Formats: sequence, structure tokens, C-alpha cells
Amino acid sequence: MIPDLEIPLLRTFVAVNDTGSITLAGKQVGRTQPAVTHQMHRLEKALGKPLFEGDRRHLTLTREGEMLLAYARTLLGLNDEIRERFQAPDIAGHVRLGVPDLYAAFLLPAVLGGFARAYPQIEIELRCSRSIHLHAALEREEIDIALMTRQPEFEGGTTVREEPLIWVAARDCTISASEPLPLALLPAGSLYRQRALDALGHVGRSWTVTAVSDSIAGLQAAVHAGLAVSIFPLCALSPHVRRLGRADGLPDLPALEIVLQRKPSGIAPAAEHLAQYIVAELSNAPS
Repeated sequence: MIPDLEIPLLRTFVAVNDTGSITLAGKQVGRTQPAVTHQMHRLEKALGKPLFEGDRRHLTLTREGEMLLAYARTLLGLNDEIRERFQAPDIAGHVRLGVPDLYAAFLLPAVLGGFARAYPQIEIELRCSRSIHLHAALEREEIDIALMTRQPEFEGGTTVREEPLIWVAARDCTISASEPLPLALLPAGSLYRQRALDALGHVGRSWTVTAVSDSIAGLQAAVHAGLAVSIFPLCALSPHVRRLGRADGLPDLPALEIVLQRKPSGIAPAAEHLAQYIVAELSNAPS
């Protein structure tokens, strides 16, 4: 019978996979290189299966290792959530969180779910709008914190992550290099829109705007219907669309910076806990 698996072994296993290195994994989990190697041998012995193949400089997962990785991430997530819940002070309050619907739909569901379980006494009021409008709402102190795309005029804030931008189209959409590229974009003034048009201008690609929407739902509708090409953050890539790139005659797009900002007069402990939780979770999440 396979014995109960130890959380430290799984944490080291995930670190070895994520870093691709015994040495780097050791630094991440605070163990020496021999200790990491010993832990992996113990884990493989417990499961009765090899988890890695290749030499120590080019470690890759076996089929069994790939299977374990998904379970390990789930178990570690639950373990960390339990620790956070029981370590969390009894804080209550109401937090007004602003976020663009793109990020609300694709970045925040798991984060907010975990926070709600860790801090059940904190009520979150969600406002979805474009970053420029959320910044103005912060200045008017209509919301407490906002997760936004950094704009040229924004100052301060905590950098959460850089999010790659990608071109997307319907899976059966054909792109003609001889015709203007049909685009579905956010309204004028959007950084997403400006990045798309600047990139096309740099390579001399002609374009036409065939759909404008203030929300991700509108852009998705135009793309899914095959009416237009759009740009999404990488986190919004789904099986319903295909990613386009240089092979399709489209230029690379620069990444956007996602930031978290607080209202100018300061925020209550409940809002600060949510702000720090969002930054920690999204900073560590894969792009």
C-alpha cells in the first residue's frame, strides 16, 4: 500500500518541476541540493514509480510525474489555504474592489474564492469597468482598491505581474494578407486598442475596425462569430479561439503591466488584506 504522501515532498517536487533544477529548487524550498535529491528519491520510492527522466541538468517529468504534478498542485493549494484560514486574524469589513471585466473573468475567480474561504467575514463588492474609469473612481474614493492595466498617466501602485498580449481569431477564421485586417477593439483611449494599432502601423499592415465593445463579452462575440481579429491578454486565451502570430503576418505585441492601487486616503485592514492576497496570488500564478 502506498503510504500517505508528505506535503514537504510534494512541495519540493513542484519546485523541481517549476525551476527545472535541483539546485534552484533547493533555494526555493530552503534545502540543500543533496536534501532535494533525497526527497525526490523518497517520493519515487513511496509511489513506486519514476517521476523524472534525463540528467540532473535537463530534468523532465515522466508520464507518472506529469500525473502527480496536477495532484500535487491541488494538494499544496488546499494545504496553504487551510494554513491561511487558521492563521488569519478575525477581520471583518466591506471592501469595494474595482477590476476590468477581462481580469474579473479570467484572473480573479480562483483568487476571490480562496480569499472568501480564508476571510469569510469580509464582504467584497465588485465593480467592473475599464482601467481609466477605475482610476477615476479611486481618485473620487468610490472604491477602495483596484486591479488595473497601468496607463501612462497612472502613478504609484503595486506591480502585480506583466501580462502578454496576443492576437486571437475564431478557430476557422481565415486571415487574408491582401485585405485590411478586420479588428474588434475596445473604445478609443484604451491601451489595448493603442497597442494593437501601433503594432500594425509599425509593420505597415492595413486594418479596419469592424466591432467596438466596452467589454470582453462583446469582443468575444465578434471573434467567435468570425467577424474580426482582436487582442486579448494571454490569460483570456480559450479553446474557442486560436492564437495568431508572425506566421499569420501579425506582429508581436508588447506585454501590459497589471497594477493594484489603493484609494488616496488609505484603506481599512479588510481592504489591505484583500490587496495583499491578490498581489501574492497573481504574482505567483503562471502567465
